[in-house]
Amino acid sequence: MGIFDRLKTVVSSNINDLINKAENPEKMLNQLVVDMNQQMLESKKSVAMAIADEKKLERELLEQKRLSSEWERKAVIAVKANRDDLAKEALSRKQEAENYYLQLKPQWDSQKAAVEKLKDTLRQLQNKIDEASRKKNILVARAKRAEAQEKIHKTMSSISGSTSAFDTFDRMAKKVDELEARAEAQGELADLSHSASLENEFAKLESSGAGSDLLLEELKRKMLTDGSAEPGA
Repeated sequence: MGIFDRLKTVVSSNINDLINKAENPEKMLNQLVVDMNQQMLESKKSVAMAIADEKKLERELLEQKRLSSEWERKAVIAVKANRDDLAKEALSRKQEAENYYLQLKPQWDSQKAAVEKLKDTLRQLQNKIDEASRKKNILVARAKRAEAQEKIHKTMSSISGSTSAFDTFDRMAKKVDELEARAEAQGELADLSHSASLENEFAKLESSGAGSDLLLEELKRKMLTDGSAEPGA
């Protein structure tokens, strides 16, 4: 399995499916991002090792190139000194350095190309992880909104029907209206009863002996007045 295979699997996972199955979407998504970043760190270590190998090959190439030039310079010195034996030895060493350089060059080219590809893949995966982190916040908000809506629907369902709390309030309101109407009716009846009682009292008073007594007193006062007006009184 390649160094990015596991990370690719995680990044390409359907997060919407995960959030629907998760009891705690926020916790699961946070952990998912943590796992992605942890795997990314491991992948970066592997890429760093590949880069180190590429740099090591590059340094070896440069060293063989330097040795080739150095042995060529020494061969020239040997020729000028009429030391053909040393010149041949120097040229032999130069050829060895060049041969080794030619062997290393394809390896370095291949390693360098692989490293560039790994670095490009690493950048792409980092972008995907960053995108997943941003998407996580959106998904968590959606999950919370869905949870709130579900609670509202459950509440509405629990109080729906003929025996709902709203129906109970309506019935109690009607009951209070009836009580108020009954109280008002009783009040009106009480007022009517009081008025009738008062009229009855006056009627009794007028029809009783008290009315005759008043008439008698009035008559006596009139007689006294008339008597005091007679001659010789």
